[in-house]
Amino acid sequence: MNAAPHPRLTPGGSRPAIPEPGALLSWPEGFGTRFTVFVDTEEEFDWTKPLARENRSTEAMRALPQMHALFADHGVGPAYMIDHPIATCAMSVDVLTSILADGRSAIGSQLHPWVNPPHDEPVTPFNSFVGNLPRDLEAAKLTALTEAITQAFGRRPVMMRTGRYGIGPNSLELLAAEGYRVDSSMRSGYDYTQEGGPDFSRIGNHAFRTGMGDLVELPLTTVYTGALGKGGAGLYRALGRLPKGRGVTSRLGLMTKVALTPEDMPIGDALEAIRVAVGEGVRLLMFSYHSPSAAPGYTPYVRDAGELRAFREWWVRAFALLAQLNVATASHDDILAALDAAG
Repeated sequence: MNAAPHPRLTPGGSRPAIPEPGALLSWPEGFGTRFTVFVDTEEEFDWTKPLARENRSTEAMRALPQMHALFADHGVGPAYMIDHPIATCAMSVDVLTSILADGRSAIGSQLHPWVNPPHDEPVTPFNSFVGNLPRDLEAAKLTALTEAITQAFGRRPVMMRTGRYGIGPNSLELLAAEGYRVDSSMRSGYDYTQEGGPDFSRIGNHAFRTGMGDLVELPLTTVYTGALGKGGAGLYRALGRLPKGRGVTSRLGLMTKVALTPEDMPIGDALEAIRVAVGEGVRLLMFSYHSPSAAPGYTPYVRDAGELRAFREWWVRAFALLAQLNVATASHDDILAALDAAG
Protein backbone atom coordinates (compact mmCIF):
# COMPACT_ATOMS: atom_id res chain seq x y z
CA MET A 1 0.00 0.00 0.00
CA ASN A 2 1.45 3.34 -1.01
CA ALA A 3 1.97 6.04 1.55
CA ALA A 4 -0.48 8.94 1.29
CA PRO A 5 -0.87 12.36 2.85
CA HIS A 6 -2.16 11.83 6.35
CA PRO A 7 -3.48 13.79 9.32
CA ARG A 8 -0.69 14.88 11.63
CA LEU A 9 -1.30 15.17 15.34
CA THR A 10 -0.36 18.42 17.00
CA PRO A 11 1.98 18.34 20.01
CA GLY A 12 -0.02 16.80 22.82
CA GLY A 13 -2.02 14.75 20.35
CA SER A 14 -5.15 16.81 20.77
CA ARG A 15 -6.19 17.87 17.25
CA PRO A 16 -5.84 15.56 14.26
CA ALA A 17 -5.79 17.66 11.11
CA ILE A 18 -8.31 17.26 8.31
CA PRO A 19 -7.14 14.41 6.03
CA GLU A 20 -5.86 15.64 2.68
CA PRO A 21 -7.92 14.50 -0.34
CA GLY A 22 -5.21 12.03 -1.37
CA ALA A 23 -5.54 10.22 1.95
CA LEU A 24 -9.25 9.43 1.61
CA LEU A 25 -9.89 5.76 0.97
CA SER A 26 -11.46 4.71 -2.34
CA TRP A 27 -13.54 1.66 -1.48
CA PRO A 28 -13.81 -0.99 -4.22
CA GLU A 29 -16.85 -0.43 -6.45
CA GLY A 30 -18.29 -3.79 -5.47
CA PHE A 31 -18.21 -2.84 -1.79
CA GLY A 32 -21.20 -0.59 -2.26
CA THR A 33 -22.54 1.21 0.80
CA ARG A 34 -22.19 -0.82 3.98
CA PHE A 35 -22.57 -0.56 7.73
CA THR A 36 -20.66 -2.20 10.55
CA VAL A 37 -21.02 -2.45 14.32
CA PHE A 38 -18.07 -2.14 16.69
CA VAL A 39 -18.84 -3.02 20.31
CA ASP A 40 -16.76 -1.43 23.08
CA THR A 41 -16.46 -4.66 25.05
CA GLU A 42 -15.34 -3.76 28.54
CA GLU A 43 -15.60 -4.08 32.31
CA GLU A 44 -18.34 -2.42 34.34
CA PHE A 45 -17.85 0.75 36.36
CA ASP A 46 -19.95 3.51 37.87
CA TRP A 47 -20.07 6.19 35.17
CA THR A 48 -20.68 8.88 37.81
CA LYS A 49 -17.54 8.12 39.84
CA PRO A 50 -13.80 8.50 39.17
CA LEU A 51 -12.09 5.69 37.27
CA ALA A 52 -10.28 3.10 39.37
CA ARG A 53 -7.95 0.19 38.66
CA GLU A 54 -10.06 -2.04 40.90
CA ASN A 55 -13.05 -1.86 38.52
CA ARG A 56 -12.51 -5.09 36.58
CA SER A 57 -15.88 -6.82 37.02
CA THR A 58 -17.29 -8.37 33.85
CA GLU A 59 -20.68 -9.74 35.00
CA ALA A 60 -22.55 -7.97 32.19
CA MET A 61 -20.77 -10.24 29.70
CA ARG A 62 -23.20 -13.00 30.70
CA ALA A 63 -25.94 -11.07 28.90
CA LEU A 64 -23.96 -10.54 25.70
CA PRO A 65 -25.03 -13.76 23.90
CA GLN A 66 -28.69 -12.74 24.08
CA MET A 67 -27.87 -9.31 22.67
CA HIS A 68 -25.65 -10.90 20.03
CA ALA A 69 -28.53 -13.15 18.95
CA LEU A 70 -30.44 -10.04 17.91
CA PHE A 71 -27.58 -9.05 15.61
CA ALA A 72 -27.14 -12.57 14.28
CA ASP A 73 -30.86 -12.72 13.41
CA HIS A 74 -30.23 -9.76 11.10
CA GLY A 75 -27.05 -11.18 9.58
CA VAL A 76 -24.82 -8.74 11.47
CA GLY A 77 -21.47 -9.89 12.82
CA PRO A 78 -20.09 -7.19 15.14
CA ALA A 79 -16.45 -6.61 15.90
CA TYR A 80 -16.03 -6.93 19.67
CA MET A 81 -13.31 -4.49 20.69
CA ILE A 82 -12.12 -5.98 23.97
CA ASP A 83 -9.96 -4.51 26.69
CA HIS A 84 -7.60 -6.11 29.22
CA PRO A 85 -10.17 -7.09 31.89
CA ILE A 86 -12.19 -8.91 29.22
CA ALA A 87 -9.18 -10.59 27.59
CA THR A 88 -7.99 -11.94 30.93
CA CYS A 89 -11.40 -13.10 32.24
CA ALA A 90 -12.01 -16.80 31.51
CA MET A 91 -15.81 -16.38 31.56
CA SER A 92 -15.67 -13.46 29.11
CA VAL A 93 -13.35 -15.35 26.77
CA ASP A 94 -15.74 -18.32 26.81
CA VAL A 95 -18.69 -16.05 26.03
CA LEU A 96 -16.89 -14.44 23.12
CA THR A 97 -15.58 -17.75 21.82
CA SER A 98 -19.15 -19.02 21.57
CA ILE A 99 -20.18 -15.83 19.77
CA LEU A 100 -17.33 -16.16 17.26
CA ALA A 101 -18.82 -19.48 16.16
CA ASP A 102 -21.24 -17.51 13.97
CA GLY A 103 -18.38 -17.14 11.48
CA ARG A 104 -18.92 -13.39 10.99
CA SER A 105 -18.06 -11.78 14.30
CA ALA A 106 -14.47 -11.01 15.28
CA ILE A 107 -12.27 -9.70 18.05
CA GLY A 108 -10.48 -6.35 18.09
CA SER A 109 -8.68 -4.34 20.78
CA GLN A 110 -9.79 -1.54 23.07
CA LEU A 111 -7.28 0.02 25.42
CA HIS A 112 -8.47 1.34 28.80
CA PRO A 113 -5.12 2.50 30.23
CA TRP A 114 -6.28 2.63 33.87
CA VAL A 115 -6.93 -1.15 33.92
CA ASN A 116 -4.25 -2.15 31.40
CA PRO A 117 -0.72 -3.05 32.60
CA PRO A 118 1.91 -1.87 33.12
CA HIS A 119 0.47 0.38 35.85
CA ASP A 120 3.21 2.99 35.95
CA GLU A 121 1.01 6.10 35.89
CA PRO A 122 -1.46 7.60 38.39
CA VAL A 123 -5.13 7.16 37.51
CA THR A 124 -6.32 10.62 36.51
CA PRO A 125 -8.78 11.94 33.92
CA PHE A 126 -5.85 13.17 31.79
CA ASN A 127 -4.16 9.77 31.89
CA SER A 128 -7.38 7.99 30.93
CA PHE A 129 -6.60 9.09 27.37
CA VAL A 130 -3.78 6.68 26.51
CA GLY A 131 -2.32 9.06 23.94
CA ASN A 132 -1.46 11.47 26.77
CA LEU A 133 0.94 8.95 28.32
CA PRO A 134 4.68 8.86 27.62
CA ARG A 135 5.43 7.04 24.37
CA ASP A 136 7.17 4.07 26.00
CA LEU A 137 4.34 3.51 28.47
CA GLU A 138 1.68 3.74 25.77
CA ALA A 139 3.66 1.23 23.68
CA ALA A 140 4.04 -1.15 26.62
CA LYS A 141 0.30 -1.05 27.37
CA LEU A 142 -0.53 -1.70 23.72
CA THR A 143 1.84 -4.67 23.60
CA ALA A 144 0.44 -6.12 26.84
CA LEU A 145 -3.13 -5.87 25.53
CA THR A 146 -2.31 -7.29 22.11
CA GLU A 147 -0.47 -10.24 23.63
CA ALA A 148 -3.27 -10.94 26.12
CA ILE A 149 -5.86 -11.05 23.32
CA THR A 150 -3.62 -13.22 21.14
CA GLN A 151 -3.12 -15.66 23.99
CA ALA A 152 -6.85 -15.80 24.78
CA PHE A 153 -8.10 -16.30 21.22
CA GLY A 154 -5.15 -17.63 19.25
CA ARG A 155 -5.38 -14.82 16.71
CA ARG A 156 -3.61 -11.50 16.76
CA PRO A 157 -6.03 -8.54 16.68
CA VAL A 158 -5.64 -6.10 13.79
CA MET A 159 -8.35 -3.55 14.61
CA MET A 160 -8.12 -1.10 17.51
CA ARG A 161 -10.17 1.49 19.33
CA THR A 162 -8.48 3.39 22.12
CA GLY A 163 -10.68 3.76 25.18
CA ARG A 164 -12.31 7.19 25.40
CA TYR A 165 -11.17 7.75 21.78
CA GLY A 166 -7.90 8.75 23.39
CA ILE A 167 -5.28 8.74 20.64
CA GLY A 168 -2.26 11.00 20.87
CA PRO A 169 0.78 12.00 18.80
CA ASN A 170 2.38 8.54 18.98
CA SER A 171 -0.68 6.32 18.78
CA LEU A 172 -1.00 5.71 15.04
CA GLU A 173 2.68 4.97 14.63
CA LEU A 174 2.62 2.54 17.57
CA LEU A 175 -0.44 0.77 16.20
CA ALA A 176 1.18 0.32 12.80
CA ALA A 177 4.36 -1.00 14.41
CA GLU A 178 2.27 -3.53 16.38
CA GLY A 179 0.73 -4.82 13.14
CA TYR A 180 -2.70 -3.20 13.31
CA ARG A 181 -4.53 -2.55 10.06
CA VAL A 182 -7.46 -0.44 11.28
CA ASP A 183 -7.94 2.21 13.95
CA SER A 184 -11.42 3.43 14.92
CA SER A 185 -10.48 5.87 17.67
CA MET A 186 -11.55 9.06 15.91
CA ARG A 187 -15.15 10.04 16.63
CA SER A 188 -16.15 12.37 13.84
CA GLY A 189 -17.33 15.76 15.03
CA TYR A 190 -16.57 15.28 18.74
CA ASP A 191 -14.27 17.41 20.90
CA TYR A 192 -12.89 16.01 24.17
CA THR A 193 -10.37 18.76 24.90
CA GLN A 194 -12.34 20.00 27.93
CA GLU A 195 -11.57 16.61 29.51
CA GLY A 196 -7.93 16.58 28.38
CA GLY A 197 -8.61 14.45 25.31
CA PRO A 198 -8.50 14.87 21.53
CA ASP A 199 -10.52 17.18 19.29
CA PHE A 200 -12.10 15.38 16.31
CA SER A 201 -14.45 18.21 15.37
CA ARG A 202 -12.71 18.62 12.00
CA ILE A 203 -12.62 14.90 11.19
CA GLY A 204 -15.28 13.74 8.74
CA ASN A 205 -17.00 10.41 8.26
CA HIS A 206 -14.91 9.04 5.40
CA ALA A 207 -12.23 6.39 5.93
CA PHE A 208 -8.67 7.47 5.23
CA ARG A 209 -5.12 6.21 5.16
CA THR A 210 -3.08 7.41 8.11
CA GLY A 211 0.27 7.34 6.30
CA MET A 212 1.55 4.90 8.94
CA GLY A 213 2.20 1.72 6.96
CA ASP A 214 -1.07 -0.02 6.07
CA LEU A 215 -3.03 1.55 8.93
CA VAL A 216 -6.44 2.96 7.93
CA GLU A 217 -8.68 5.14 10.07
CA LEU A 218 -12.41 4.33 10.19
CA PRO A 219 -13.99 7.28 12.02
CA LEU A 220 -17.17 6.69 13.97
CA THR A 221 -20.02 8.20 11.98
CA THR A 222 -21.54 11.48 13.16
CA VAL A 223 -24.25 13.21 11.13
CA TYR A 224 -25.76 16.70 11.24
CA THR A 225 -29.47 16.59 10.44
CA GLY A 226 -32.07 19.30 9.91
CA ALA A 227 -32.43 22.27 7.58
CA LEU A 228 -29.04 23.63 8.65
CA GLY A 229 -27.34 20.23 8.69
CA LYS A 230 -25.30 20.97 5.60
CA GLY A 231 -23.45 23.55 7.69
CA GLY A 232 -21.78 20.57 9.35
CA ALA A 233 -19.15 20.73 12.04
CA GLY A 234 -18.22 24.34 11.33
CA LEU A 235 -21.73 25.65 11.98
CA TYR A 236 -22.08 23.35 14.98
CA ARG A 237 -18.90 24.83 16.50
CA ALA A 238 -20.22 28.34 15.89
CA LEU A 239 -23.54 27.50 17.55
CA GLY A 240 -21.60 26.30 20.59
CA ARG A 241 -20.37 29.85 21.10
CA LEU A 242 -23.93 31.14 21.44
CA PRO A 243 -25.92 30.77 24.67
CA LYS A 244 -28.09 27.64 24.22
CA GLY A 245 -27.41 27.86 20.49
CA ARG A 246 -27.18 24.14 19.89
CA GLY A 247 -30.14 23.24 22.09
CA VAL A 248 -32.43 25.79 20.46
CA THR A 249 -31.57 24.78 16.90
CA SER A 250 -32.05 21.12 17.79
CA ARG A 251 -35.45 21.69 19.40
CA LEU A 252 -36.53 23.65 16.32
CA GLY A 253 -35.41 20.82 14.07
CA LEU A 254 -32.86 23.04 12.36
CA MET A 255 -29.71 21.14 13.30
CA THR A 256 -29.04 18.10 15.45
CA LYS A 257 -25.75 16.26 15.90
CA VAL A 258 -26.35 12.51 15.79
CA ALA A 259 -23.96 9.64 16.43
CA LEU A 260 -24.93 6.15 15.22
CA THR A 261 -25.49 4.53 18.60
CA PRO A 262 -28.59 3.72 20.66
CA GLU A 263 -26.87 5.20 23.69
CA ASP A 264 -28.51 8.59 24.27
CA MET A 265 -29.51 8.90 20.59
CA PRO A 266 -33.30 8.71 19.92
CA ILE A 267 -34.23 6.31 17.14
CA GLY A 268 -36.03 9.01 15.13
CA ASP A 269 -32.87 11.11 15.01
CA ALA A 270 -30.80 8.05 14.16
CA LEU A 271 -33.05 7.04 11.26
CA GLU A 272 -32.80 10.51 9.78
CA ALA A 273 -29.03 10.45 10.29
CA ILE A 274 -28.78 7.15 8.39
CA ARG A 275 -30.68 8.68 5.47
CA VAL A 276 -28.46 11.74 5.48
CA ALA A 277 -25.22 9.74 5.69
CA VAL A 278 -26.23 7.52 2.78
CA GLY A 279 -27.30 10.57 0.79
CA GLU A 280 -23.94 12.23 1.46
CA GLY A 281 -22.09 9.23 0.06
CA VAL A 282 -20.62 7.79 3.25
CA ARG A 283 -19.56 4.31 2.12
CA LEU A 284 -19.15 2.70 5.55
CA LEU A 285 -21.48 3.70 8.37
CA MET A 286 -19.91 2.98 11.76
CA PHE A 287 -22.31 2.02 14.58
CA SER A 288 -21.28 1.30 18.17
CA TYR A 289 -22.41 0.56 21.71
CA HIS A 290 -20.84 -0.43 25.06
CA SER A 291 -21.15 -4.11 25.98
CA PRO A 292 -22.42 -3.46 29.55
CA SER A 293 -25.55 -1.94 27.94
CA ALA A 294 -26.55 -5.52 27.06
CA ALA A 295 -27.91 -5.84 30.60
CA PRO A 296 -29.90 -3.42 32.79
CA GLY A 297 -28.14 -1.41 35.47
CA TYR A 298 -24.58 -1.20 34.19
CA THR A 299 -24.66 1.97 32.06
CA PRO A 300 -26.74 5.17 32.19
CA TYR A 301 -28.25 4.18 28.84
CA VAL A 302 -29.91 0.93 29.97
CA ARG A 303 -31.04 1.30 33.57
CA ASP A 304 -33.95 -1.15 33.66
CA ALA A 305 -35.82 -3.79 31.66
CA GLY A 306 -37.92 -1.19 29.84
CA GLU A 307 -34.85 0.64 28.61
CA LEU A 308 -33.32 -2.66 27.51
CA ARG A 309 -36.41 -3.37 25.39
CA ALA A 310 -36.11 0.09 23.85
CA PHE A 311 -32.39 -0.47 23.25
CA ARG A 312 -33.12 -3.67 21.34
CA GLU A 313 -35.96 -2.07 19.39
CA TRP A 314 -33.61 0.75 18.35
CA TRP A 315 -31.45 -1.79 16.55
CA VAL A 316 -34.41 -3.55 14.93
CA ARG A 317 -35.68 -0.29 13.44
CA ALA A 318 -32.20 0.77 12.33
CA PHE A 319 -31.61 -2.59 10.61
CA ALA A 320 -34.98 -2.31 8.85
CA LEU A 321 -34.14 1.10 7.38
CA LEU A 322 -30.66 -0.02 6.34
CA ALA A 323 -32.18 -2.96 4.49
CA GLN A 324 -34.72 -0.66 2.84
CA LEU A 325 -31.87 1.58 1.64
CA ASN A 326 -29.88 -1.44 0.38
CA VAL A 327 -27.09 -0.80 2.87
CA ALA A 328 -25.54 -4.21 3.49
CA THR A 329 -23.66 -5.25 6.60
CA ALA A 330 -19.85 -5.46 6.60
CA SER A 331 -18.04 -7.74 9.00
CA HIS A 332 -14.52 -7.31 10.33
CA ASP A 333 -13.20 -9.65 7.62
CA ASP A 334 -15.31 -8.00 4.89
CA ILE A 335 -13.65 -4.70 5.74
CA LEU A 336 -10.16 -6.21 5.65
CA ALA A 337 -10.86 -7.81 2.27
CA ALA A 338 -12.10 -4.48 0.90
CA LEU A 339 -8.97 -2.73 2.19
CA ASP A 340 -6.83 -5.33 0.44
CA ALA A 341 -8.77 -4.84 -2.79
CA ALA A 342 -8.42 -1.06 -2.51
CA GLY A 343 -4.63 -1.55 -2.76
